[in-house]
Amino acid sequence: MRNWKKVLSVTAAAAVAATAAMPTAVFAEGDESFKIGVIGPMTGDYAQYGTNVYNAAKIAVDEINEDGGFNGYQVEVLDAGDDMGDPEKAVNAYNDLLDKGMQMLCGAVTSGSCIAVGAEAAESTFLFTPSATAIDSITAGSNEFRMCFTDPAQGAKSAQYIGEHGLATKVAVLYDSMADYNSGVHDSFVEAAEENGLEVVADEAYTTDNNTDYSVQLKKIADSGAELLFLPNYYSDNALILQQASEAGMDIKFFGVDGMDGILGVENFDTSLAEGVMLLTPFSATAEDEASQAFVKAYGDANNGETPNQFAADTYDVIYAMKAAADAAEITPDMANEDISAAMSEAMLEVELDGLTGKATWTEDGECDKEPKAFVIENGEYKEME
Repeated sequence: MRNWKKVLSVTAAAAVAATAAMPTAVFAEGDESFKIGVIGPMTGDYAQYGTNVYNAAKIAVDEINEDGGFNGYQVEVLDAGDDMGDPEKAVNAYNDLLDKGMQMLCGAVTSGSCIAVGAEAAESTFLFTPSATAIDSITAGSNEFRMCFTDPAQGAKSAQYIGEHGLATKVAVLYDSMADYNSGVHDSFVEAAEENGLEVVADEAYTTDNNTDYSVQLKKIADSGAELLFLPNYYSDNALILQQASEAGMDIKFFGVDGMDGILGVENFDTSLAEGVMLLTPFSATAEDEASQAFVKAYGDANNGETPNQFAADTYDVIYAMKAAADAAEITPDMANEDISAAMSEAMLEVELDGLTGKATWTEDGECDKEPKAFVIENGEYKEME
């Protein structure tokens, strides 16, 4: 029986350095290549998510091609399918990419689009999303995988991290009860709190259409004796919450999840208010490790000095995980999509990736198993916590 075991330990620093020192890669004869599609919002309100995914995929593929490609064959990233974050447009993009020869998919980027595309791709096209966090994003077929944590996993991992590191024993929560992302993280955090030694002493909500005045909720939280306020919301809401908490004179720790990432770039936000804020997120462009800094440099060099976000880092890891699976499965470009998908899916269960966003393995349901990374904001920059 074929040994599917394939361990890939990769750092961006090593990959970037290798491009200068490595001899020319030797590819299989002929001009056949593997074709990867990317689907995400390339225009519109969420374009920063999709463009980071597409740009990072190209960087990873360029490095991999220098190092021999997928199982000895070059890899090509097709022109991105722009869904503008809309599920119907995502399905149209998926079919268009299939017409262009797509054999495996990096995406879709957002949860709604990934759910819609996943129904089309089930058991036929290997799908690996870097960033779709809703549980249903990868449930349509056994050939669908995820690099990021699910919404509930972020809540549970946050409770675990806070408890294990002794950051607080009495905690409060303030969240948008009308938003699926916020509610999903909130529910799992509250459920996991007690088993991690945490007492939820205040559990306050607001709604999307009434999210500019948090004074009532913050007063209840201040009176509760909470030592830490958990904020499973996007950065725009959290910026206003931090401002109003400061104005109220609250002395409390703040902890968020990946939706908090971006708070330092909120227009007219006093970034000093974020000093000491902690968040669970897979990647920071200001992280000091060699791999992260090499990737940030490579991304900036290729994209006019732009700084990559966590979507980019997760995508970089997706492509390298694809390489590990492709090499182990010994796939070739002349195989049918269904056969590539089946072989890659089986091989993924034995892949171990040491990537930018952590050491990862995958379960039979396509979920990523890795330890969370926590950062604290100090002097306007992210610093990784122990």
